[in-house]
Amino acid sequence: MNPLSASNMATPDIEAADFERMARARLLASPPELDEPQSPGDDDLNPGLGPFSAGLRHAAVLVPIVARAPLTVLLTARTDHLPSHAGQIAFPGGKVEQQDATPLAAALRETREEINLDAAFIEPVGYLSPYRTGTGYIITPSVALVRPGFRLTANPDEVADVFEVPFAFLMNEANHEIHSRVWRGAERRFYAMPYGERYIWGATAGIIRTLYRRLFST
Repeated sequence: MNPLSASNMATPDIEAADFERMARARLLASPPELDEPQSPGDDDLNPGLGPFSAGLRHAAVLVPIVARAPLTVLLTARTDHLPSHAGQIAFPGGKVEQQDATPLAAALRETREEINLDAAFIEPVGYLSPYRTGTGYIITPSVALVRPGFRLTANPDEVADVFEVPFAFLMNEANHEIHSRVWRGAERRFYAMPYGERYIWGATAGIIRTLYRRLFST
């Protein structure tokens, strides 16, 4: 069956080779410009609170798709004592530093520092458009296939846990809920994808939503 067929768009259950072909065809082949027009962000659901554009700090994350059968997405839970986004679910990543040649280089460096995932297991397949956050960052996501067999060690200063969520669950639009809470005196709406005890929301859920739209939305 064609993995791009309409019958698979709701809950795609595809093999790693099919995902790689799809990703290389539909994702960006090179790092996007940070001022890319109409790039996604937290303000998409909150037009009265944005746009968040001026003075954003550049960050990069790795979106690791683990080549299991079925595919999974590797995520981290941040420690509770971090100064920002404490306890939240996140992709491995962080600020782009001066020594980082590309956003991918930054994402790979941060991934190694946070969870000790060796780059030898990682096969980059493309970029997503930069994602703007209401907390002052513009994030460049690098999508990659990760070969199983790796051993992870979470950096206790940054990562409380590392876990995997089925790719098909995250790519099912029915699981893309819109939640809200009060932020800076106003109601803020955001994507949320609760999975068991894991509450995936905010920028992480927004990036997942962007990946879904790139791969499966017509």
